[in-house]
Amino acid sequence: MLYLVSTPIGNLKDITLRALEILKEVDEIICESTDTALKLLNHYQIKKPLIHLSDENQLQQTPKIIEKLKSGKKLALISDAGTPTISDPGEFLVKQAIKENVKISPIPGPSAILSSLISSGLPTQPFLFLGFLPKKNSEKQKIFKQIKNVVINKKSATIAFFESPNRLIETLEIIKNVLGEKTRLSIAREMTKIYEEFIRGSINGILKKIKQKNIKGEITIVLKFL
Repeated sequence: MLYLVSTPIGNLKDITLRALEILKEVDEIICESTDTALKLLNHYQIKKPLIHLSDENQLQQTPKIIEKLKSGKKLALISDAGTPTISDPGEFLVKQAIKENVKISPIPGPSAILSSLISSGLPTQPFLFLGFLPKKNSEKQKIFKQIKNVVINKKSATIAFFESPNRLIETLEIIKNVLGEKTRLSIAREMTKIYEEFIRGSINGILKKIKQKNIKGEITIVLKFL
């Protein structure tokens, strides 16, 4: 059995009772970062062997993990924060586990995407998640030009994506130029943590605010263009 266990996106209290039960009963825990995993596990006094899984080592690690699963072991996959495989390692492992007829069970919980979406004040459907944007501005421009032409049930989709604080202003400038000044946004920063902040409004208003602040931390952007 492979459990896909959602973990807190910031506040360690945001974990389900079932997630804790699963983490306590599995034989080993597959994680993106052992240091981050230990912070959560130590907080709840859970001691389990850890298997490090990353984009770089997944081709080597996945066959070993599949072998353990087929031998009858119960394993849990967690990411550094939120729901596993969403812009995090693990997607390849899940595909291979399905091919090998390994039973998979998702353990629902926190998600930065849904948390930012429901608190944005923007339409929650239809919505499209882009993951992390590419670093190059030219590639970002291509993405937003493509999005501008996407219509679902006669509506433009609400868009959600992750972005680095260091590239935030230049990304907002691209959005303004491609999608227009009527674009509405919500920037969610450090959700569930002590410095949680939401910056909502028009693209021009938000750009003005952002340029006056030193933005840090984990950022999720939700936008709607008209």
